[in-house]
Amino acid sequence: MKPKLPRPPASWRRMLTIAPPFAWLVLFLLVPFLLVLKISFADLQFGIPPYTALADFSDHTLSLVLNLRGYALLFTDSLYVSTYLHSVKMAAVTTLFCILIGYPMAYYIARSEPATRNLLLIGVILPFWTSLLLRVYAWIGILRNDGLLNNLLMGLGLIDQPLEIYRTDLAVYIGLIYAYLPFFILPLYANLVKLDNRLLEAAYDLGARPWQAFLSVTLPLSMPGVVAGAMLVFIPSVGEFVIPEMLGGADTLMIGRVMWTEFFNNSDWPMAAAVTCVMVLLLLVPLILFQYGQTRQMVVRGGRHG
Repeated sequence: MKPKLPRPPASWRRMLTIAPPFAWLVLFLLVPFLLVLKISFADLQFGIPPYTALADFSDHTLSLVLNLRGYALLFTDSLYVSTYLHSVKMAAVTTLFCILIGYPMAYYIARSEPATRNLLLIGVILPFWTSLLLRVYAWIGILRNDGLLNNLLMGLGLIDQPLEIYRTDLAVYIGLIYAYLPFFILPLYANLVKLDNRLLEAAYDLGARPWQAFLSVTLPLSMPGVVAGAMLVFIPSVGEFVIPEMLGGADTLMIGRVMWTEFFNNSDWPMAAAVTCVMVLLLLVPLILFQYGQTRQMVVRGGRHG
């Protein structure tokens, strides 16, 4: 018999398991962000690349120059400040409507029969089979003045003139809610479908009405799914570019459109990089709060079981 090779320690096995995803994150997330961070401290110049180098070595002297022009403009120019606030507002409103619309849908899917549940899930996932660009183009055909919606309402005699929806903030809200609603429904459904129905039966046996059982049992236990879905909606909505560009008007300013303008129209890479870094830091706040809440909840649960 061949001698058995000794198994590596458990700590090494854990490290080998988590090494590939960590390497992926470092290579495709951390390294690009560090490059963008480096560009944000450079100065604008006409040439290739369109920004100056941070370090210069000449005459046996290493000099490091950090230019804060981009960050100074971000906090002094009202255009950038209002753009950040408007982006956060649109993302927050989108998240709120996704919660109001998506929670009943996820609850209904989770409480349906298995065969019906699968069909409903396919209906939620089906839009992902089509490119987002094509789906947004379809909304243009629906919302424009001579589009499907206005023609239908005028044909029914509900309105006399076309509604001005296309190229407004309302059109952007519709596009954002449509695009990101599945991102809220799916994690919430995964949470709701695992809830123990015996808890609801116990609440009914104790005299609780259906709405009381929902508020005291289902809603608190589903909050992790609500928070996770809300994060999946809010974070990408802040930096969305395609939907505001195609459905919004000239005054619909969002961070994604500002970054595009600075990068490609103005060729001001340091300014665009500064906008990007501040946006990433802005999005880290809800992520840190979410992680803190999850950790605190795990500690509380561990204390109860202990």
